[in-house]
Amino acid sequence: MTDLERILPLWRELESAGADYVLTTVVGVEGPSYRKPGALMLITADGRRAGTVSGGCLEAEVASRAWWLTKDGPTVQRYSTAADDGDMPYGSGCGGAVILLLERSTTARVLLSAQDRAFSSRTSLAVATILEGPHTGVRAVAGAASSPAMDEDLQGLANLAFRRGKSMESTVDLDGMPTRVWCDFRPARTGLWIFGAGDDAQPLVRLAKELGWFVALADGRSHLATLGRFPLADETRVLAITKLTSQSAHLLGPIQPHDVAVLMSHSYEQDFRVLLALLAGSVPVRYLGVLGPQRRTRELLAEAATLAGVAQDRIPEQVEDWLARLHAPTGLDLGAESSESVALSVLAEIQKVLTSSTALPLREVRAAQAVPEATPTTMPTV
Repeated sequence: MTDLERILPLWRELESAGADYVLTTVVGVEGPSYRKPGALMLITADGRRAGTVSGGCLEAEVASRAWWLTKDGPTVQRYSTAADDGDMPYGSGCGGAVILLLERSTTARVLLSAQDRAFSSRTSLAVATILEGPHTGVRAVAGAASSPAMDEDLQGLANLAFRRGKSMESTVDLDGMPTRVWCDFRPARTGLWIFGAGDDAQPLVRLAKELGWFVALADGRSHLATLGRFPLADETRVLAITKLTSQSAHLLGPIQPHDVAVLMSHSYEQDFRVLLALLAGSVPVRYLGVLGPQRRTRELLAEAATLAGVAQDRIPEQVEDWLARLHAPTGLDLGAESSESVALSVLAEIQKVLTSSTALPLREVRAAQAVPEATPTTMPTV
């Protein structure tokens, strides 16, 4: 479960009760930091907290002063985690600093409402927030969860961050003064479509839900694809396997372009028909993995090509073309043997693809980059 999954239910409870709250947002970091810009923490008047803004060293201190600091409106505060910082040491020894925006419900409601809508609809959004002056905390939202903005330039920055698909810093002219704005791009919630409802799919569902993903499970066998077997799944579907063709990809479910999929039914007919619907049906997914040896996957693809009406002499070429679009076998080489470790291997590779990461040990990445750990983290500017 992610921070947002903890924050949103508490926020809805507070809104329903008409209770005030403090929202804390990481809007910048200097040097090493456990959390990055965009991290949230919600604080209630009775002392409850949801979400984190550090690895645990700052939360209690931030919460203890949050209500006092925000009594006159939103405020931006700097918290040092350096062990030798005599002004505000928090004992972590990380050597960096975290810049936080603290605000009450009056301004925070815009952000959390947009987050709630985007989370439910699994859409991306960008939020431009003013970080200084009398308009601190005023926002503009771009995306499906957009809302009216007080300033056209502010809305323009939110729209720009949304189009670029990345966070950035900039300025707008307010009351004749250049004013700092932080634009936070938040990608759509990942959806994992698991085709195959065997026992080995159960740990994959559990781990994906821990990551905060939307998880859908589908299988042609109605006795396997049940809520009783997969209580954590957001959706379970019984597939009409024999009806799956290159023209019937819609039968698989409402798959979105930012979603990922894994085939693991251990059923030859199911797998090649699902591959046919996904590949020949041109369903756009960020990642498509197939469990099992590549030899089996080639056979599945040849079967799918035949059913799709590909000329016999072109089937080998079509198989290679489709194979290049797959992760087969799915997963990273982690020495996985159990269903749980296989699930970890699969999700690790998906995470690597989604974030365009190397999957190398961090010490090797740091050595290759040759970047000192104390280098400030900066956001792109426009």
